[in-house]
Amino acid sequence: MIYEEVRELLLRQWTYTGGPNEAKASEYYHDDALLEFPQSGERFRGRANIEGWRQRYPARLDFEPRRIRGGGDLWVAEAGLRYDGGEPVSVVKILQFRGDKIERETLYFADPFPAPDWRRPWAEDGTAADRQSDLPAHVAAGN
Repeated sequence: MIYEEVRELLLRQWTYTGGPNEAKASEYYHDDALLEFPQSGERFRGRANIEGWRQRYPARLDFEPRRIRGGGDLWVAEAGLRYDGGEPVSVVKILQFRGDKIERETLYFADPFPAPDWRRPWAEDGTAADRQSDLPAHVAAGN
């Protein structure tokens, strides 16, 4: 996969995730794909299971894409995610491809936290505004 293909796939997936058109978001998974949430210990095996729970998602999702990087069959996407208009949660999405479809996806979530004062002398600001210029600031999901 090349960057432009992964970017378009992710933008389409974020647009349709968690709504009545989840089938459009799920078409990028292999039938035997694996979706993992290490923090909750959940694994969803197979495109039908991934699509099934996402169609019933109980919250409105809004994505704030930040960065996409990788090469070949392994890509990482970083985004903010708002549930029902709340404060953004940071998301790291690790994608492993087989051909042009997702074979394995691993998602990590983290709430923002204040930087400790003791690190300030060595740090620079790394806010969400540091977004790749070719990514939209906002993608409303569930369309």
